[in-house]
Amino acid sequence: MPPLILIVAGILGGAALVRLATRESRRINRELDEARQAHVDVRDDAPTLRPDPDTGTYRPG
Repeated sequence: MPPLILIVAGILGGAALVRLATRESRRINRELDEARQAHVDVRDDAPTLRPDPDTGTYRPG
């Protein structure tokens, strides 16, 4: 009987570990998606740079 108890405990522990890893992975991906979205929003407010035909330098257009 004790080996059966150890096997069941191992299976339950493995299932708990998989569940914890899945939850943590989803949390991290959610945070990364929010950060990416915030990064896109900041770039939309940035001015577009265009080359100046006389000097060749880039200036806000």
